[in-house]
Amino acid sequence: MKHITLILIAMLFSVKAFAQQTYDADFNQTKLMKVSGKTTNKVGHITFDGNSQLSMIYSEPEGEYFKIDGNLVKINMDGKKVELDAENVKMVGLQRATLLNCLSGNWEQAAIDNNAELTVNEEKGLKTISIVANGKVPKGGYKSVVLTYQADGKMIKMILEEAIGIVNTYEIH
Repeated sequence: MKHITLILIAMLFSVKAFAQQTYDADFNQTKLMKVSGKTTNKVGHITFDGNSQLSMIYSEPEGEYFKIDGNLVKINMDGKKVELDAENVKMVGLQRATLLNCLSGNWEQAAIDNNAELTVNEEKGLKTISIVANGKVPKGGYKSVVLTYQADGKMIKMILEEAIGIVNTYEIH
């Protein structure tokens, strides 16, 4: 099964420390394939209900989406539609949990789930949360996650690096 890369997107939004429990924003995504050096760019809109409903609807390319609806993960990317139950597919369950934990500000659990170390840095009015794997990354987990927030708690950037060498950078408007 092809590794699902988009669950990462949800980390774009909300943090318990800032009490931001919902999110509604536009984003630009840049995907880098480290092995080939190939990059792709996408544009979209994300909403998060503060619980287990996440929706990323792409305007470029039009028609693509990534959704978490409870335990269901629905994806339409690169001409392929998939609907998976996170309870039955371990890799998808880990990605779903990581995203929702990051969205709700539970960075500690996201770090534990990904066999990672958590660091928080505040500098020049920005708060940066880094979750970096210690050794082997669980299948479907992330080698690193970096979340950047303004002083008011608004997420402005998220970088997700998968163990397989794909790096997704999301800039939030």
